[in-house]
Amino acid sequence: MAGLNFVVFIPARYASVRLPGKPLCLIAGKTMIRRVYEQLTQQSTDDSPPLLPSLIDPQPVWVLTDDERIADEVTAWGGKVLMTQTKHQSGTERCAEGLQLLTQQGISPDIVVNIQGDEPLVQPEQVNALVSLLRNPDISIATLIKPISRYDELHNPNRPKVVIDPNGKARYFSRQAIPYLSNAAADQWLTRHTYYKHIGMYAYRTDLLPLLAQCPTTALERAESLEQLRWLEHGYAIYTQITHYESPAVDTPEDLAYINEWWRKYR
Repeated sequence: MAGLNFVVFIPARYASVRLPGKPLCLIAGKTMIRRVYEQLTQQSTDDSPPLLPSLIDPQPVWVLTDDERIADEVTAWGGKVLMTQTKHQSGTERCAEGLQLLTQQGISPDIVVNIQGDEPLVQPEQVNALVSLLRNPDISIATLIKPISRYDELHNPNRPKVVIDPNGKARYFSRQAIPYLSNAAADQWLTRHTYYKHIGMYAYRTDLLPLLAQCPTTALERAESLEQLRWLEHGYAIYTQITHYESPAVDTPEDLAYINEWWRKYR
C-alpha cells in the first residue's frame, strides 16, 4: 500500500438512548470498545488478515470520545485515544475533529477510516478493502455493502439498503427494500434480484472529510435518517465494495445478548 497513509478512527460516545454506556458494556469479559479496538489491532479474527501497513503508524487506530470514562478505559489497556468535543452530531463530525487533532501533532494521513464503536465483529480485511478502494484517485468516499440473503433483513427498516450502478457507485440508500419488483411477489424478490444491505463503515480522503462534516442536512437525510444521503444530495459520490463478513452493530440490550452468545459459541 505504498503511497497511502491511513488512520482508523473509532468514534465512541457514552450516551445512547437504547443502550446507555454502550462502549463500556461487556462482551465475554471485555468492554465493547476494547473488543472493537483489538479486532483491528490483533490478528485474532478467523481467517481475516491483519491491517495493511500504514506509513503513519504500525497500528494506526485511535478511539475518539468526549467521555472521560471511555478515555480511561482505553488508556488502561494501552489503547490510543483522542478527546473530542461534545457538540458532534455524527461520527463523521467527530472524525473530522480527530483528523484536526492528529494534524496538530504532525500526523498527516491521506485517508481516514471510520469504524463505529459498536462493531465488535469488525474484521481488519474490511478496513483493507476500504483503503484499497481509495487507491483509485477518482474515489474520495468508500463504504461496504453485503448481499442480502434473508427476507427478514430485506424488509427490516433498521438494515439500510443500497442501490448501486455497474461500477459500484451508490445511487441511493433507503430503509425500504429497493428496487421494488413490480413483476414478482414480495416473497420471490431475492430469487429475482440481488439486493445489498449497507455496512456502515467508511473511508474518506482527508481533503474531503472536513467538507462532509460541514454539509447542512438535507430533505432525503431527514426523511430516511441516513447521513450518507446528505452527501449524495450535495453531489459527492460514494463508491462501494462488497464484503462477505457479517458485522452486526450493537444498538439494544437484545443485540448485546446476541453478541455475547455468539462469542461464547464461536470464540
